This record gives sequence, structure tokens and C-alpha cells, in this order.
Amino acid sequence: MATPISLSLSSLPSKSQQLVRNERRMLAASDDGAMTKLIQSTHAPDGRFVDVKPILQVIDNVLHHIIPNIDHAMNGGTGHIDALDDRTNSYVIDGALDALAYIVHKICCEVSCKCSGGGDAHATTMGILNMLSNYSWDAKVVLTLAAFAVNFGEFWLIVQLCTSNSLAKSVALLKQLPDILEHSQTLKPHFDALNKLINAMIDVTKCIVEFTELPSEFISIDVPPLSTAMAHIPTATYWIIWSVVACAAQITGLVGMGHEFITSTSEAWELSSLAHKVSSIHEHLQSLLHICYQRIDEEKLMEAFEDFRRTIETPQMDNLKILLKIFRKEETYYLLNPDKTKQVLNDVLRRKQVLLLISDLDISQEEIRVLEALYKGERVSCELNYEILWLPIVDRSTWNDGYEQKFLSLQSIMPWYTVNHPFAIEPAVIKYIMEVWGFVKKPIAVTLDPKGKVLCPNALNMMWIWGNSAFPFSSEKEESFWKAEAWTLELLVDRLEPNLPTWVSQQKVVCFYGGVQMEWIESFTTATKGVAKALDIGLEMVYVGKNNAKERVKKITGLIKEKQLSHAWEDDNVWFFWNRLESMLYSKTQHGKTIENDAIKQEVMTMLAYDGSENGWAVFFSGSDDMVRANGDKVISSMESFDEWEKLAKQMGFIPALRKQLEGITDNHHCTRLILPENSGGIPERVQCAECGRPMEMYFMYRCCVE
Repeated sequence: MATPISLSLSSLPSKSQQLVRNERRMLAASDDGAMTKLIQSTHAPDGRFVDVKPILQVIDNVLHHIIPNIDHAMNGGTGHIDALDDRTNSYVIDGALDALAYIVHKICCEVSCKCSGGGDAHATTMGILNMLSNYSWDAKVVLTLAAFAVNFGEFWLIVQLCTSNSLAKSVALLKQLPDILEHSQTLKPHFDALNKLINAMIDVTKCIVEFTELPSEFISIDVPPLSTAMAHIPTATYWIIWSVVACAAQITGLVGMGHEFITSTSEAWELSSLAHKVSSIHEHLQSLLHICYQRIDEEKLMEAFEDFRRTIETPQMDNLKILLKIFRKEETYYLLNPDKTKQVLNDVLRRKQVLLLISDLDISQEEIRVLEALYKGERVSCELNYEILWLPIVDRSTWNDGYEQKFLSLQSIMPWYTVNHPFAIEPAVIKYIMEVWGFVKKPIAVTLDPKGKVLCPNALNMMWIWGNSAFPFSSEKEESFWKAEAWTLELLVDRLEPNLPTWVSQQKVVCFYGGVQMEWIESFTTATKGVAKALDIGLEMVYVGKNNAKERVKKITGLIKEKQLSHAWEDDNVWFFWNRLESMLYSKTQHGKTIENDAIKQEVMTMLAYDGSENGWAVFFSGSDDMVRANGDKVISSMESFDEWEKLAKQMGFIPALRKQLEGITDNHHCTRLILPENSGGIPERVQCAECGRPMEMYFMYRCCVE
């Protein structure tokens, strides 16, 4: 509709100044409790539904077509008509506005008339709120904004067309509209402030509408944060309507524009203040909306989590339903086949034994190589029917190109099935993996049988200890293996030392030792060889390094070989030796064994405690199960004082005599440390010192480098 011809507010300076004073006073007072109650007293919804989304879309189109044209004109351009770009659904819009045209027209008239007469903005705002009392809060702001879009749209159409269209020129003359372009530099502060306020109004309106669309099944309107937001929406609605009135007053002031308006800056200042106010409201509502979405996401995550829990704990016909639920439903995600030549659907794993290999992107090359040997070697030769699927767990919030390349690099060297991308994994499944299966940092492998039943929450432990002989990698199979095991040389070393069977058959004493102090290593190996020579016994010594000290061990291994001090393992064997010991500890813990009731666990923890100290250590075996062990200080002290127990050694044998000698050495001071990575097997609550048997204190260690 056309805006009535009226006197400019600038021609009534006393009224304009009074309006500014009133608005400044309301800026300070509108947020107090009394004002909020006054706003809410106008609200009496009768349940009528208004589809505000299509209306808001049209409003958005109108105002966002005008604002760029204003900026263009204020920066020296000429007014122009945009090419037709109507992407709205006219049928939907007509239906939404069919019963609302009258109320929009009434608001247009109310705003125009009150602004033309220099009325009080607060009174006008309250009048519109009373007019819209039967509507919801989101409908109030959208309908008021629609009325403003009509008035402002008509005004700017005339401004654009008046230089090229005779009808528009005549209407502009009747409305006493000046040449906006002629005064563009003078009016620029006014229109800049106007644009900022309009954008802020649209932002808050969209925010209010968004609150009404939140899914009630995941968030309640009666509890925070949504209840907090809904308590702020009445005040936000008030300020949107107030802002519409202020913008309309600014536009009305251009009708019959005089010198006072052109040079006045109070109106521009007032709009800027309003824009700041409305923007602050938007920031607050947006923060509450963000919290609401977080709460909704949490509820959706918990629902999906419980759904996955029910599925995996319910007997299935096959494993496909579980495999499908591991991946997100938004789009089809494929797996890469083992040789990485094509993408396949995850139904290729249907009714197969599947190991879900779960890790982050820091899975070690040694881990991959050892698992590859089991997967491509023994699995094939033994005709074991199982497959491996890699599920990488990543932090999506920090994902970047570097992580993408790291993922692709790891994916390319894995000879088993892998996900196409880490983001394919359903977040609720990741939550289940971490909370139920206990994944933290160290890789795990969850065993699913062909029907999808979880046979073991971490099969890697038994795979490192017994290899493919532990197939089908069930907890029951793991327990049966432990019942048949004892602390022997074969359990400790497995197949890491190829010469071991020969040494045992030749009845040699075998010594495995570790540490990273080269001076101690030279002294220990020299003294021990001297003892063996004096007793005329066969001796073989093997250096097994230290856990998580790859570079130092590599350097020492080179020196040991150069000086021919003893045998020494390569990197992969060193890693696997210590990893197997940790796996033994976690496997025992997983089955509820303690150091009080399990001799193997006690020996494993002793070995790991030796490695945790800075000193060396040694363990001697004669045959398979006759053994003695000690830390570096005690064992080298014994070797260097061999003359004290030489006679005894010749009478009862090397290992029994050494054991008796070690028992006689009192160690008044020792420092034993046991460093364990966090793992799904759980950290033992009580650990005894390997030297004195007293309970050790537990500390937390954080480190970013394993060297």
C-alpha cells in the first residue's frame, strides 16, 4: 500500500526529541520484571496455527533485495531493478497468507498512521501486541515484519523507479519524496543504521521461529535451556516490533524531507542503538539455541546408543543388521575391499566371523605388520574363516587435511576391509565402543561371530599371545588357554627367538636382559660370560631392549652387535615382546585374575616393573621352567662377587645357586615403576612391588612422546 503524505518528524523537533528521550528511557526499562509482565499480559493465544516459514521466506526475499540496492545507491550507483529471481513456491505462499492479508494490512496502517503523527514508539508497539494477542509469539513477529516489508518494499520500488517510470515519478511527487540519490552521502549514516537494524531483526525473528520448530520428543519446553529461551522470547518480540516502528518512523521521515532531517544524526544514532540492542538479543537467543541443539543431539545420541545396545545384545539371524547399524544412515557408505581395488557394500561380511579392529590414527606400523602376518599368513594356511574390518575413531572437531592424508596412508597399507571414511561411523556406535567396549587409545579388536554375537570385547590380547591358534577368539577360548599355561620360557618368548629350541635341546642357560644404560650392559654381559666360563656351562644372552624407547634401543642394539656382546632383537621383535607382556596383563585382568591368585600375572607385572625403571634387569632360564630374575643392581652385584658362591654353583647348579645368592642381597633402597598404557583391559587397582612385595602407590602420568 502507498504510504500517506505527511509532515516529516524532523519538522516537529520537539516531538522528535521527545520520541528519542522516550525510546532511550524504554531501552533501560524494558527488560525489568514489570515490563516483561506487561508484555506477557497482551498474550492470549487461541490455538490458531500460522505457517510462518513461507511468509518469512518472502519477507527475507523482500528485505534482502532492498538492502543491496540501498548499499549500491549509497555508494554512488544508480537505482536498478533486479532480474526476476523468484524461487518461492507461490501456491504455498498464497495458502499461508490467504487468511492473514487483513491483519498484515491492519499492522501496516497502524504503523504508518502512528509514525506519521510522531506517536510514542512504546505505545505503538503495545498496540500492535494487543492487536496480535491471539497469535503465537513467532506469528506476532513474522506478521509485523511482513507489514514492514510491504511498506518498505513499496517505498523502495518508488525510489528505484522514479527516474525511469512516469507513474513512479508522479507518486514520488505526491509523496514529496526527494531524490535519494542526490542526498546519498548525507543519508548514508541513516541507511547504514537502518540496514544493520533490519538484518538484526531478521536474525532474531528466524531465531524465534527456530525455537518453535525444535523437536518436542527430544527437548522439553518446561525445562532449561528451552524454558529459559521461551521466557526471553516475549521481550525479544517486543523489541522486534519496536524496531519495526522505529524503521517505519525513519522511512516516514523521508516523506517531505526537510533540511533538519538531512542534517540530523539523532535518528541514525537511535537506530544504531536499537541495532546493538537487537543484536545482543540475537546473540543471547543464539547461544541458548546452540545449547538446545546440543541437548537434542545428546538425546538423539542416547536414543541411537540404546538402539545399538539393544540390537547387539539381541540374538540375530546373522551379523548384517549390526554391521549396518555401525554406519550412518544419511547416505550410503561403502567399504574398501582388502586389496583396495574397489568399493563394496558391507553385506560382503554377512555371516562371516568379523574382527572389528578399532583404533585411532596413531596405530603403530608394528601393530599393523604383526596383524598382517596373522591375517595373510597363518589365517590362509590354516584356512580360518574370519575377516577384519578397520574402524578408525577420530575427533571430528579437529579433522583437517593432515589427518585425511594420515587416514588414507594407513588405509592403503592395511590388507583387510576398511571404512571408506572415519565419518561413516555412527556417533552412537563410537560412544558404545568407548563406554561399553572400553576403547580409549590402545587398539582393540572386537570379535563378532557370524550371527553378530560379541565373542570377546578385545581379541587382540589373545592374538598377540597365541596367534591364530586362539580362533574363534572368544573369551571362553582365551580362558581355556590360560588354564593350560604356566610361566615358562616358551610363554615369555613365543617364536620371537628362532634359536630357542636349539638352545633348550643343548641344555644351555638362556639369559634375556634389557635396559638402556650401555655401561651397565657391557659390565653385565662381560661378568656373566666370565661366570659361565668358570662354570663351563653353555650360555646364550639376548638383548630385548626397552618398551617405548625405539631410537635409544636401536642405537644400543647397534653397539651390542658391533662389540659382539650378545644377541639382540630387531625393532619389531622388541615391540612385540613388550606388547605381548602387556597383553598378558590385560588378558589376566579381564578374566578377574589378581597377583595374589595368579603366578603368571605376578611374573608379568614384575617384568613390566623392571622395564619401568631406568636400570637394567635380567632373567635366566635353564630348560623351560627353571628360572631366576633380578634387577640390574642385584644381578651385576652377584656376578661380580661370583667367588662368594662359585662353590655352591658347582654343587647345585648355576640357577639355584644364583637364586640363593640373590636372596641374600638386601636392597635397602630401590625405586620400581610400572608404566601401563590405558587399555580396555582395565588398570589393576593394586600392584605389588617386584622387589619387596609392598603395595605400590598409583600416580597419573601424561606424556606425548614415547621416546
